[in-house]
Amino acid sequence: MAQTPSNMLALGTQAPEFVLPDTVSGQMLSLDELKGSAGTLIIFMCNHCPFVVHVIDEVIRIAHQYQNQGINTVAISSNDVEKYPQDRPELMHLFAVEHQMNFAYLYDETQQIARAYDAACTPDFYLFDAQNQLVYRGQLDDARPQNGLPVTGKDLRTALDCLILNQPIAGDQKPSIGCNIKWKI
Repeated sequence: MAQTPSNMLALGTQAPEFVLPDTVSGQMLSLDELKGSAGTLIIFMCNHCPFVVHVIDEVIRIAHQYQNQGINTVAISSNDVEKYPQDRPELMHLFAVEHQMNFAYLYDETQQIARAYDAACTPDFYLFDAQNQLVYRGQLDDARPQNGLPVTGKDLRTALDCLILNQPIAGDQKPSIGCNIKWKI
């Protein structure tokens, strides 16, 4: 199992715009349509990555909890589905239904959006404020498959709480670790 870290996009970066198909609703959705009133959490993920599978329940708890506080969550899969058919859009839909995801799960077929966000791994977390400026990018917490640490969401929850309370978010942020995005050649 490869362990690829986040590229750590510069804080303050403006969220790149997108219009992508949502595998949950079947609609084309844009960042403007999906952003939250207080901020937006964008997660690059996929169905099959053991790092995603390890944390998905906590990710969904966070999405539910913070949606009521004006933070919308958006998931994006950019994997090459020719080489990794388990990440095909129809299976993304089933994954979202099975896990009762309450947020869009978008398919980035061209991989242009992953490149625009400088995404490197799954899961890769990006938290933007109400003005779509990046305030956090990094790990959910220190838990990884097989390291025995509990999945708490501590790092991401701290950033979300600071954003909601209008408090500074520490600039010393640990990169997420996960499977590399499966790039097309």
